[in-house]
Amino acid sequence: MIHKTIQIQEITVEELVDKVADKLVLKIEEYLKELSSKKEDVLLSRRETADYLKVDLSTIHNWTKNSKIKAYYLGNRVYYKKEEIIKVLEMYTS
Repeated sequence: MIHKTIQIQEITVEELVDKVADKLVLKIEEYLKELSSKKEDVLLSRRETADYLKVDLSTIHNWTKNSKIKAYYLGNRVYYKKEEIIKVLEMYTS
């Protein structure tokens, strides 16, 4: 078993605690910033997307087929990213 020893000279315990706390705060802020930038995509089923947009399922099918909205396939299921649906909706309503 290897033991490692760290010796700190010319620094008080309070200064060491402050330095460690400052570094810890910086790392936590970086982590939170990264976490907020990587928002988890909410996936909607075809039915949920149709209900959200107040359109028929055939309209969702046609929009997907005509590349107006992008579909994501997981096995034999079709999903849409809510964020992308909102962007498309804003694009067509503005």
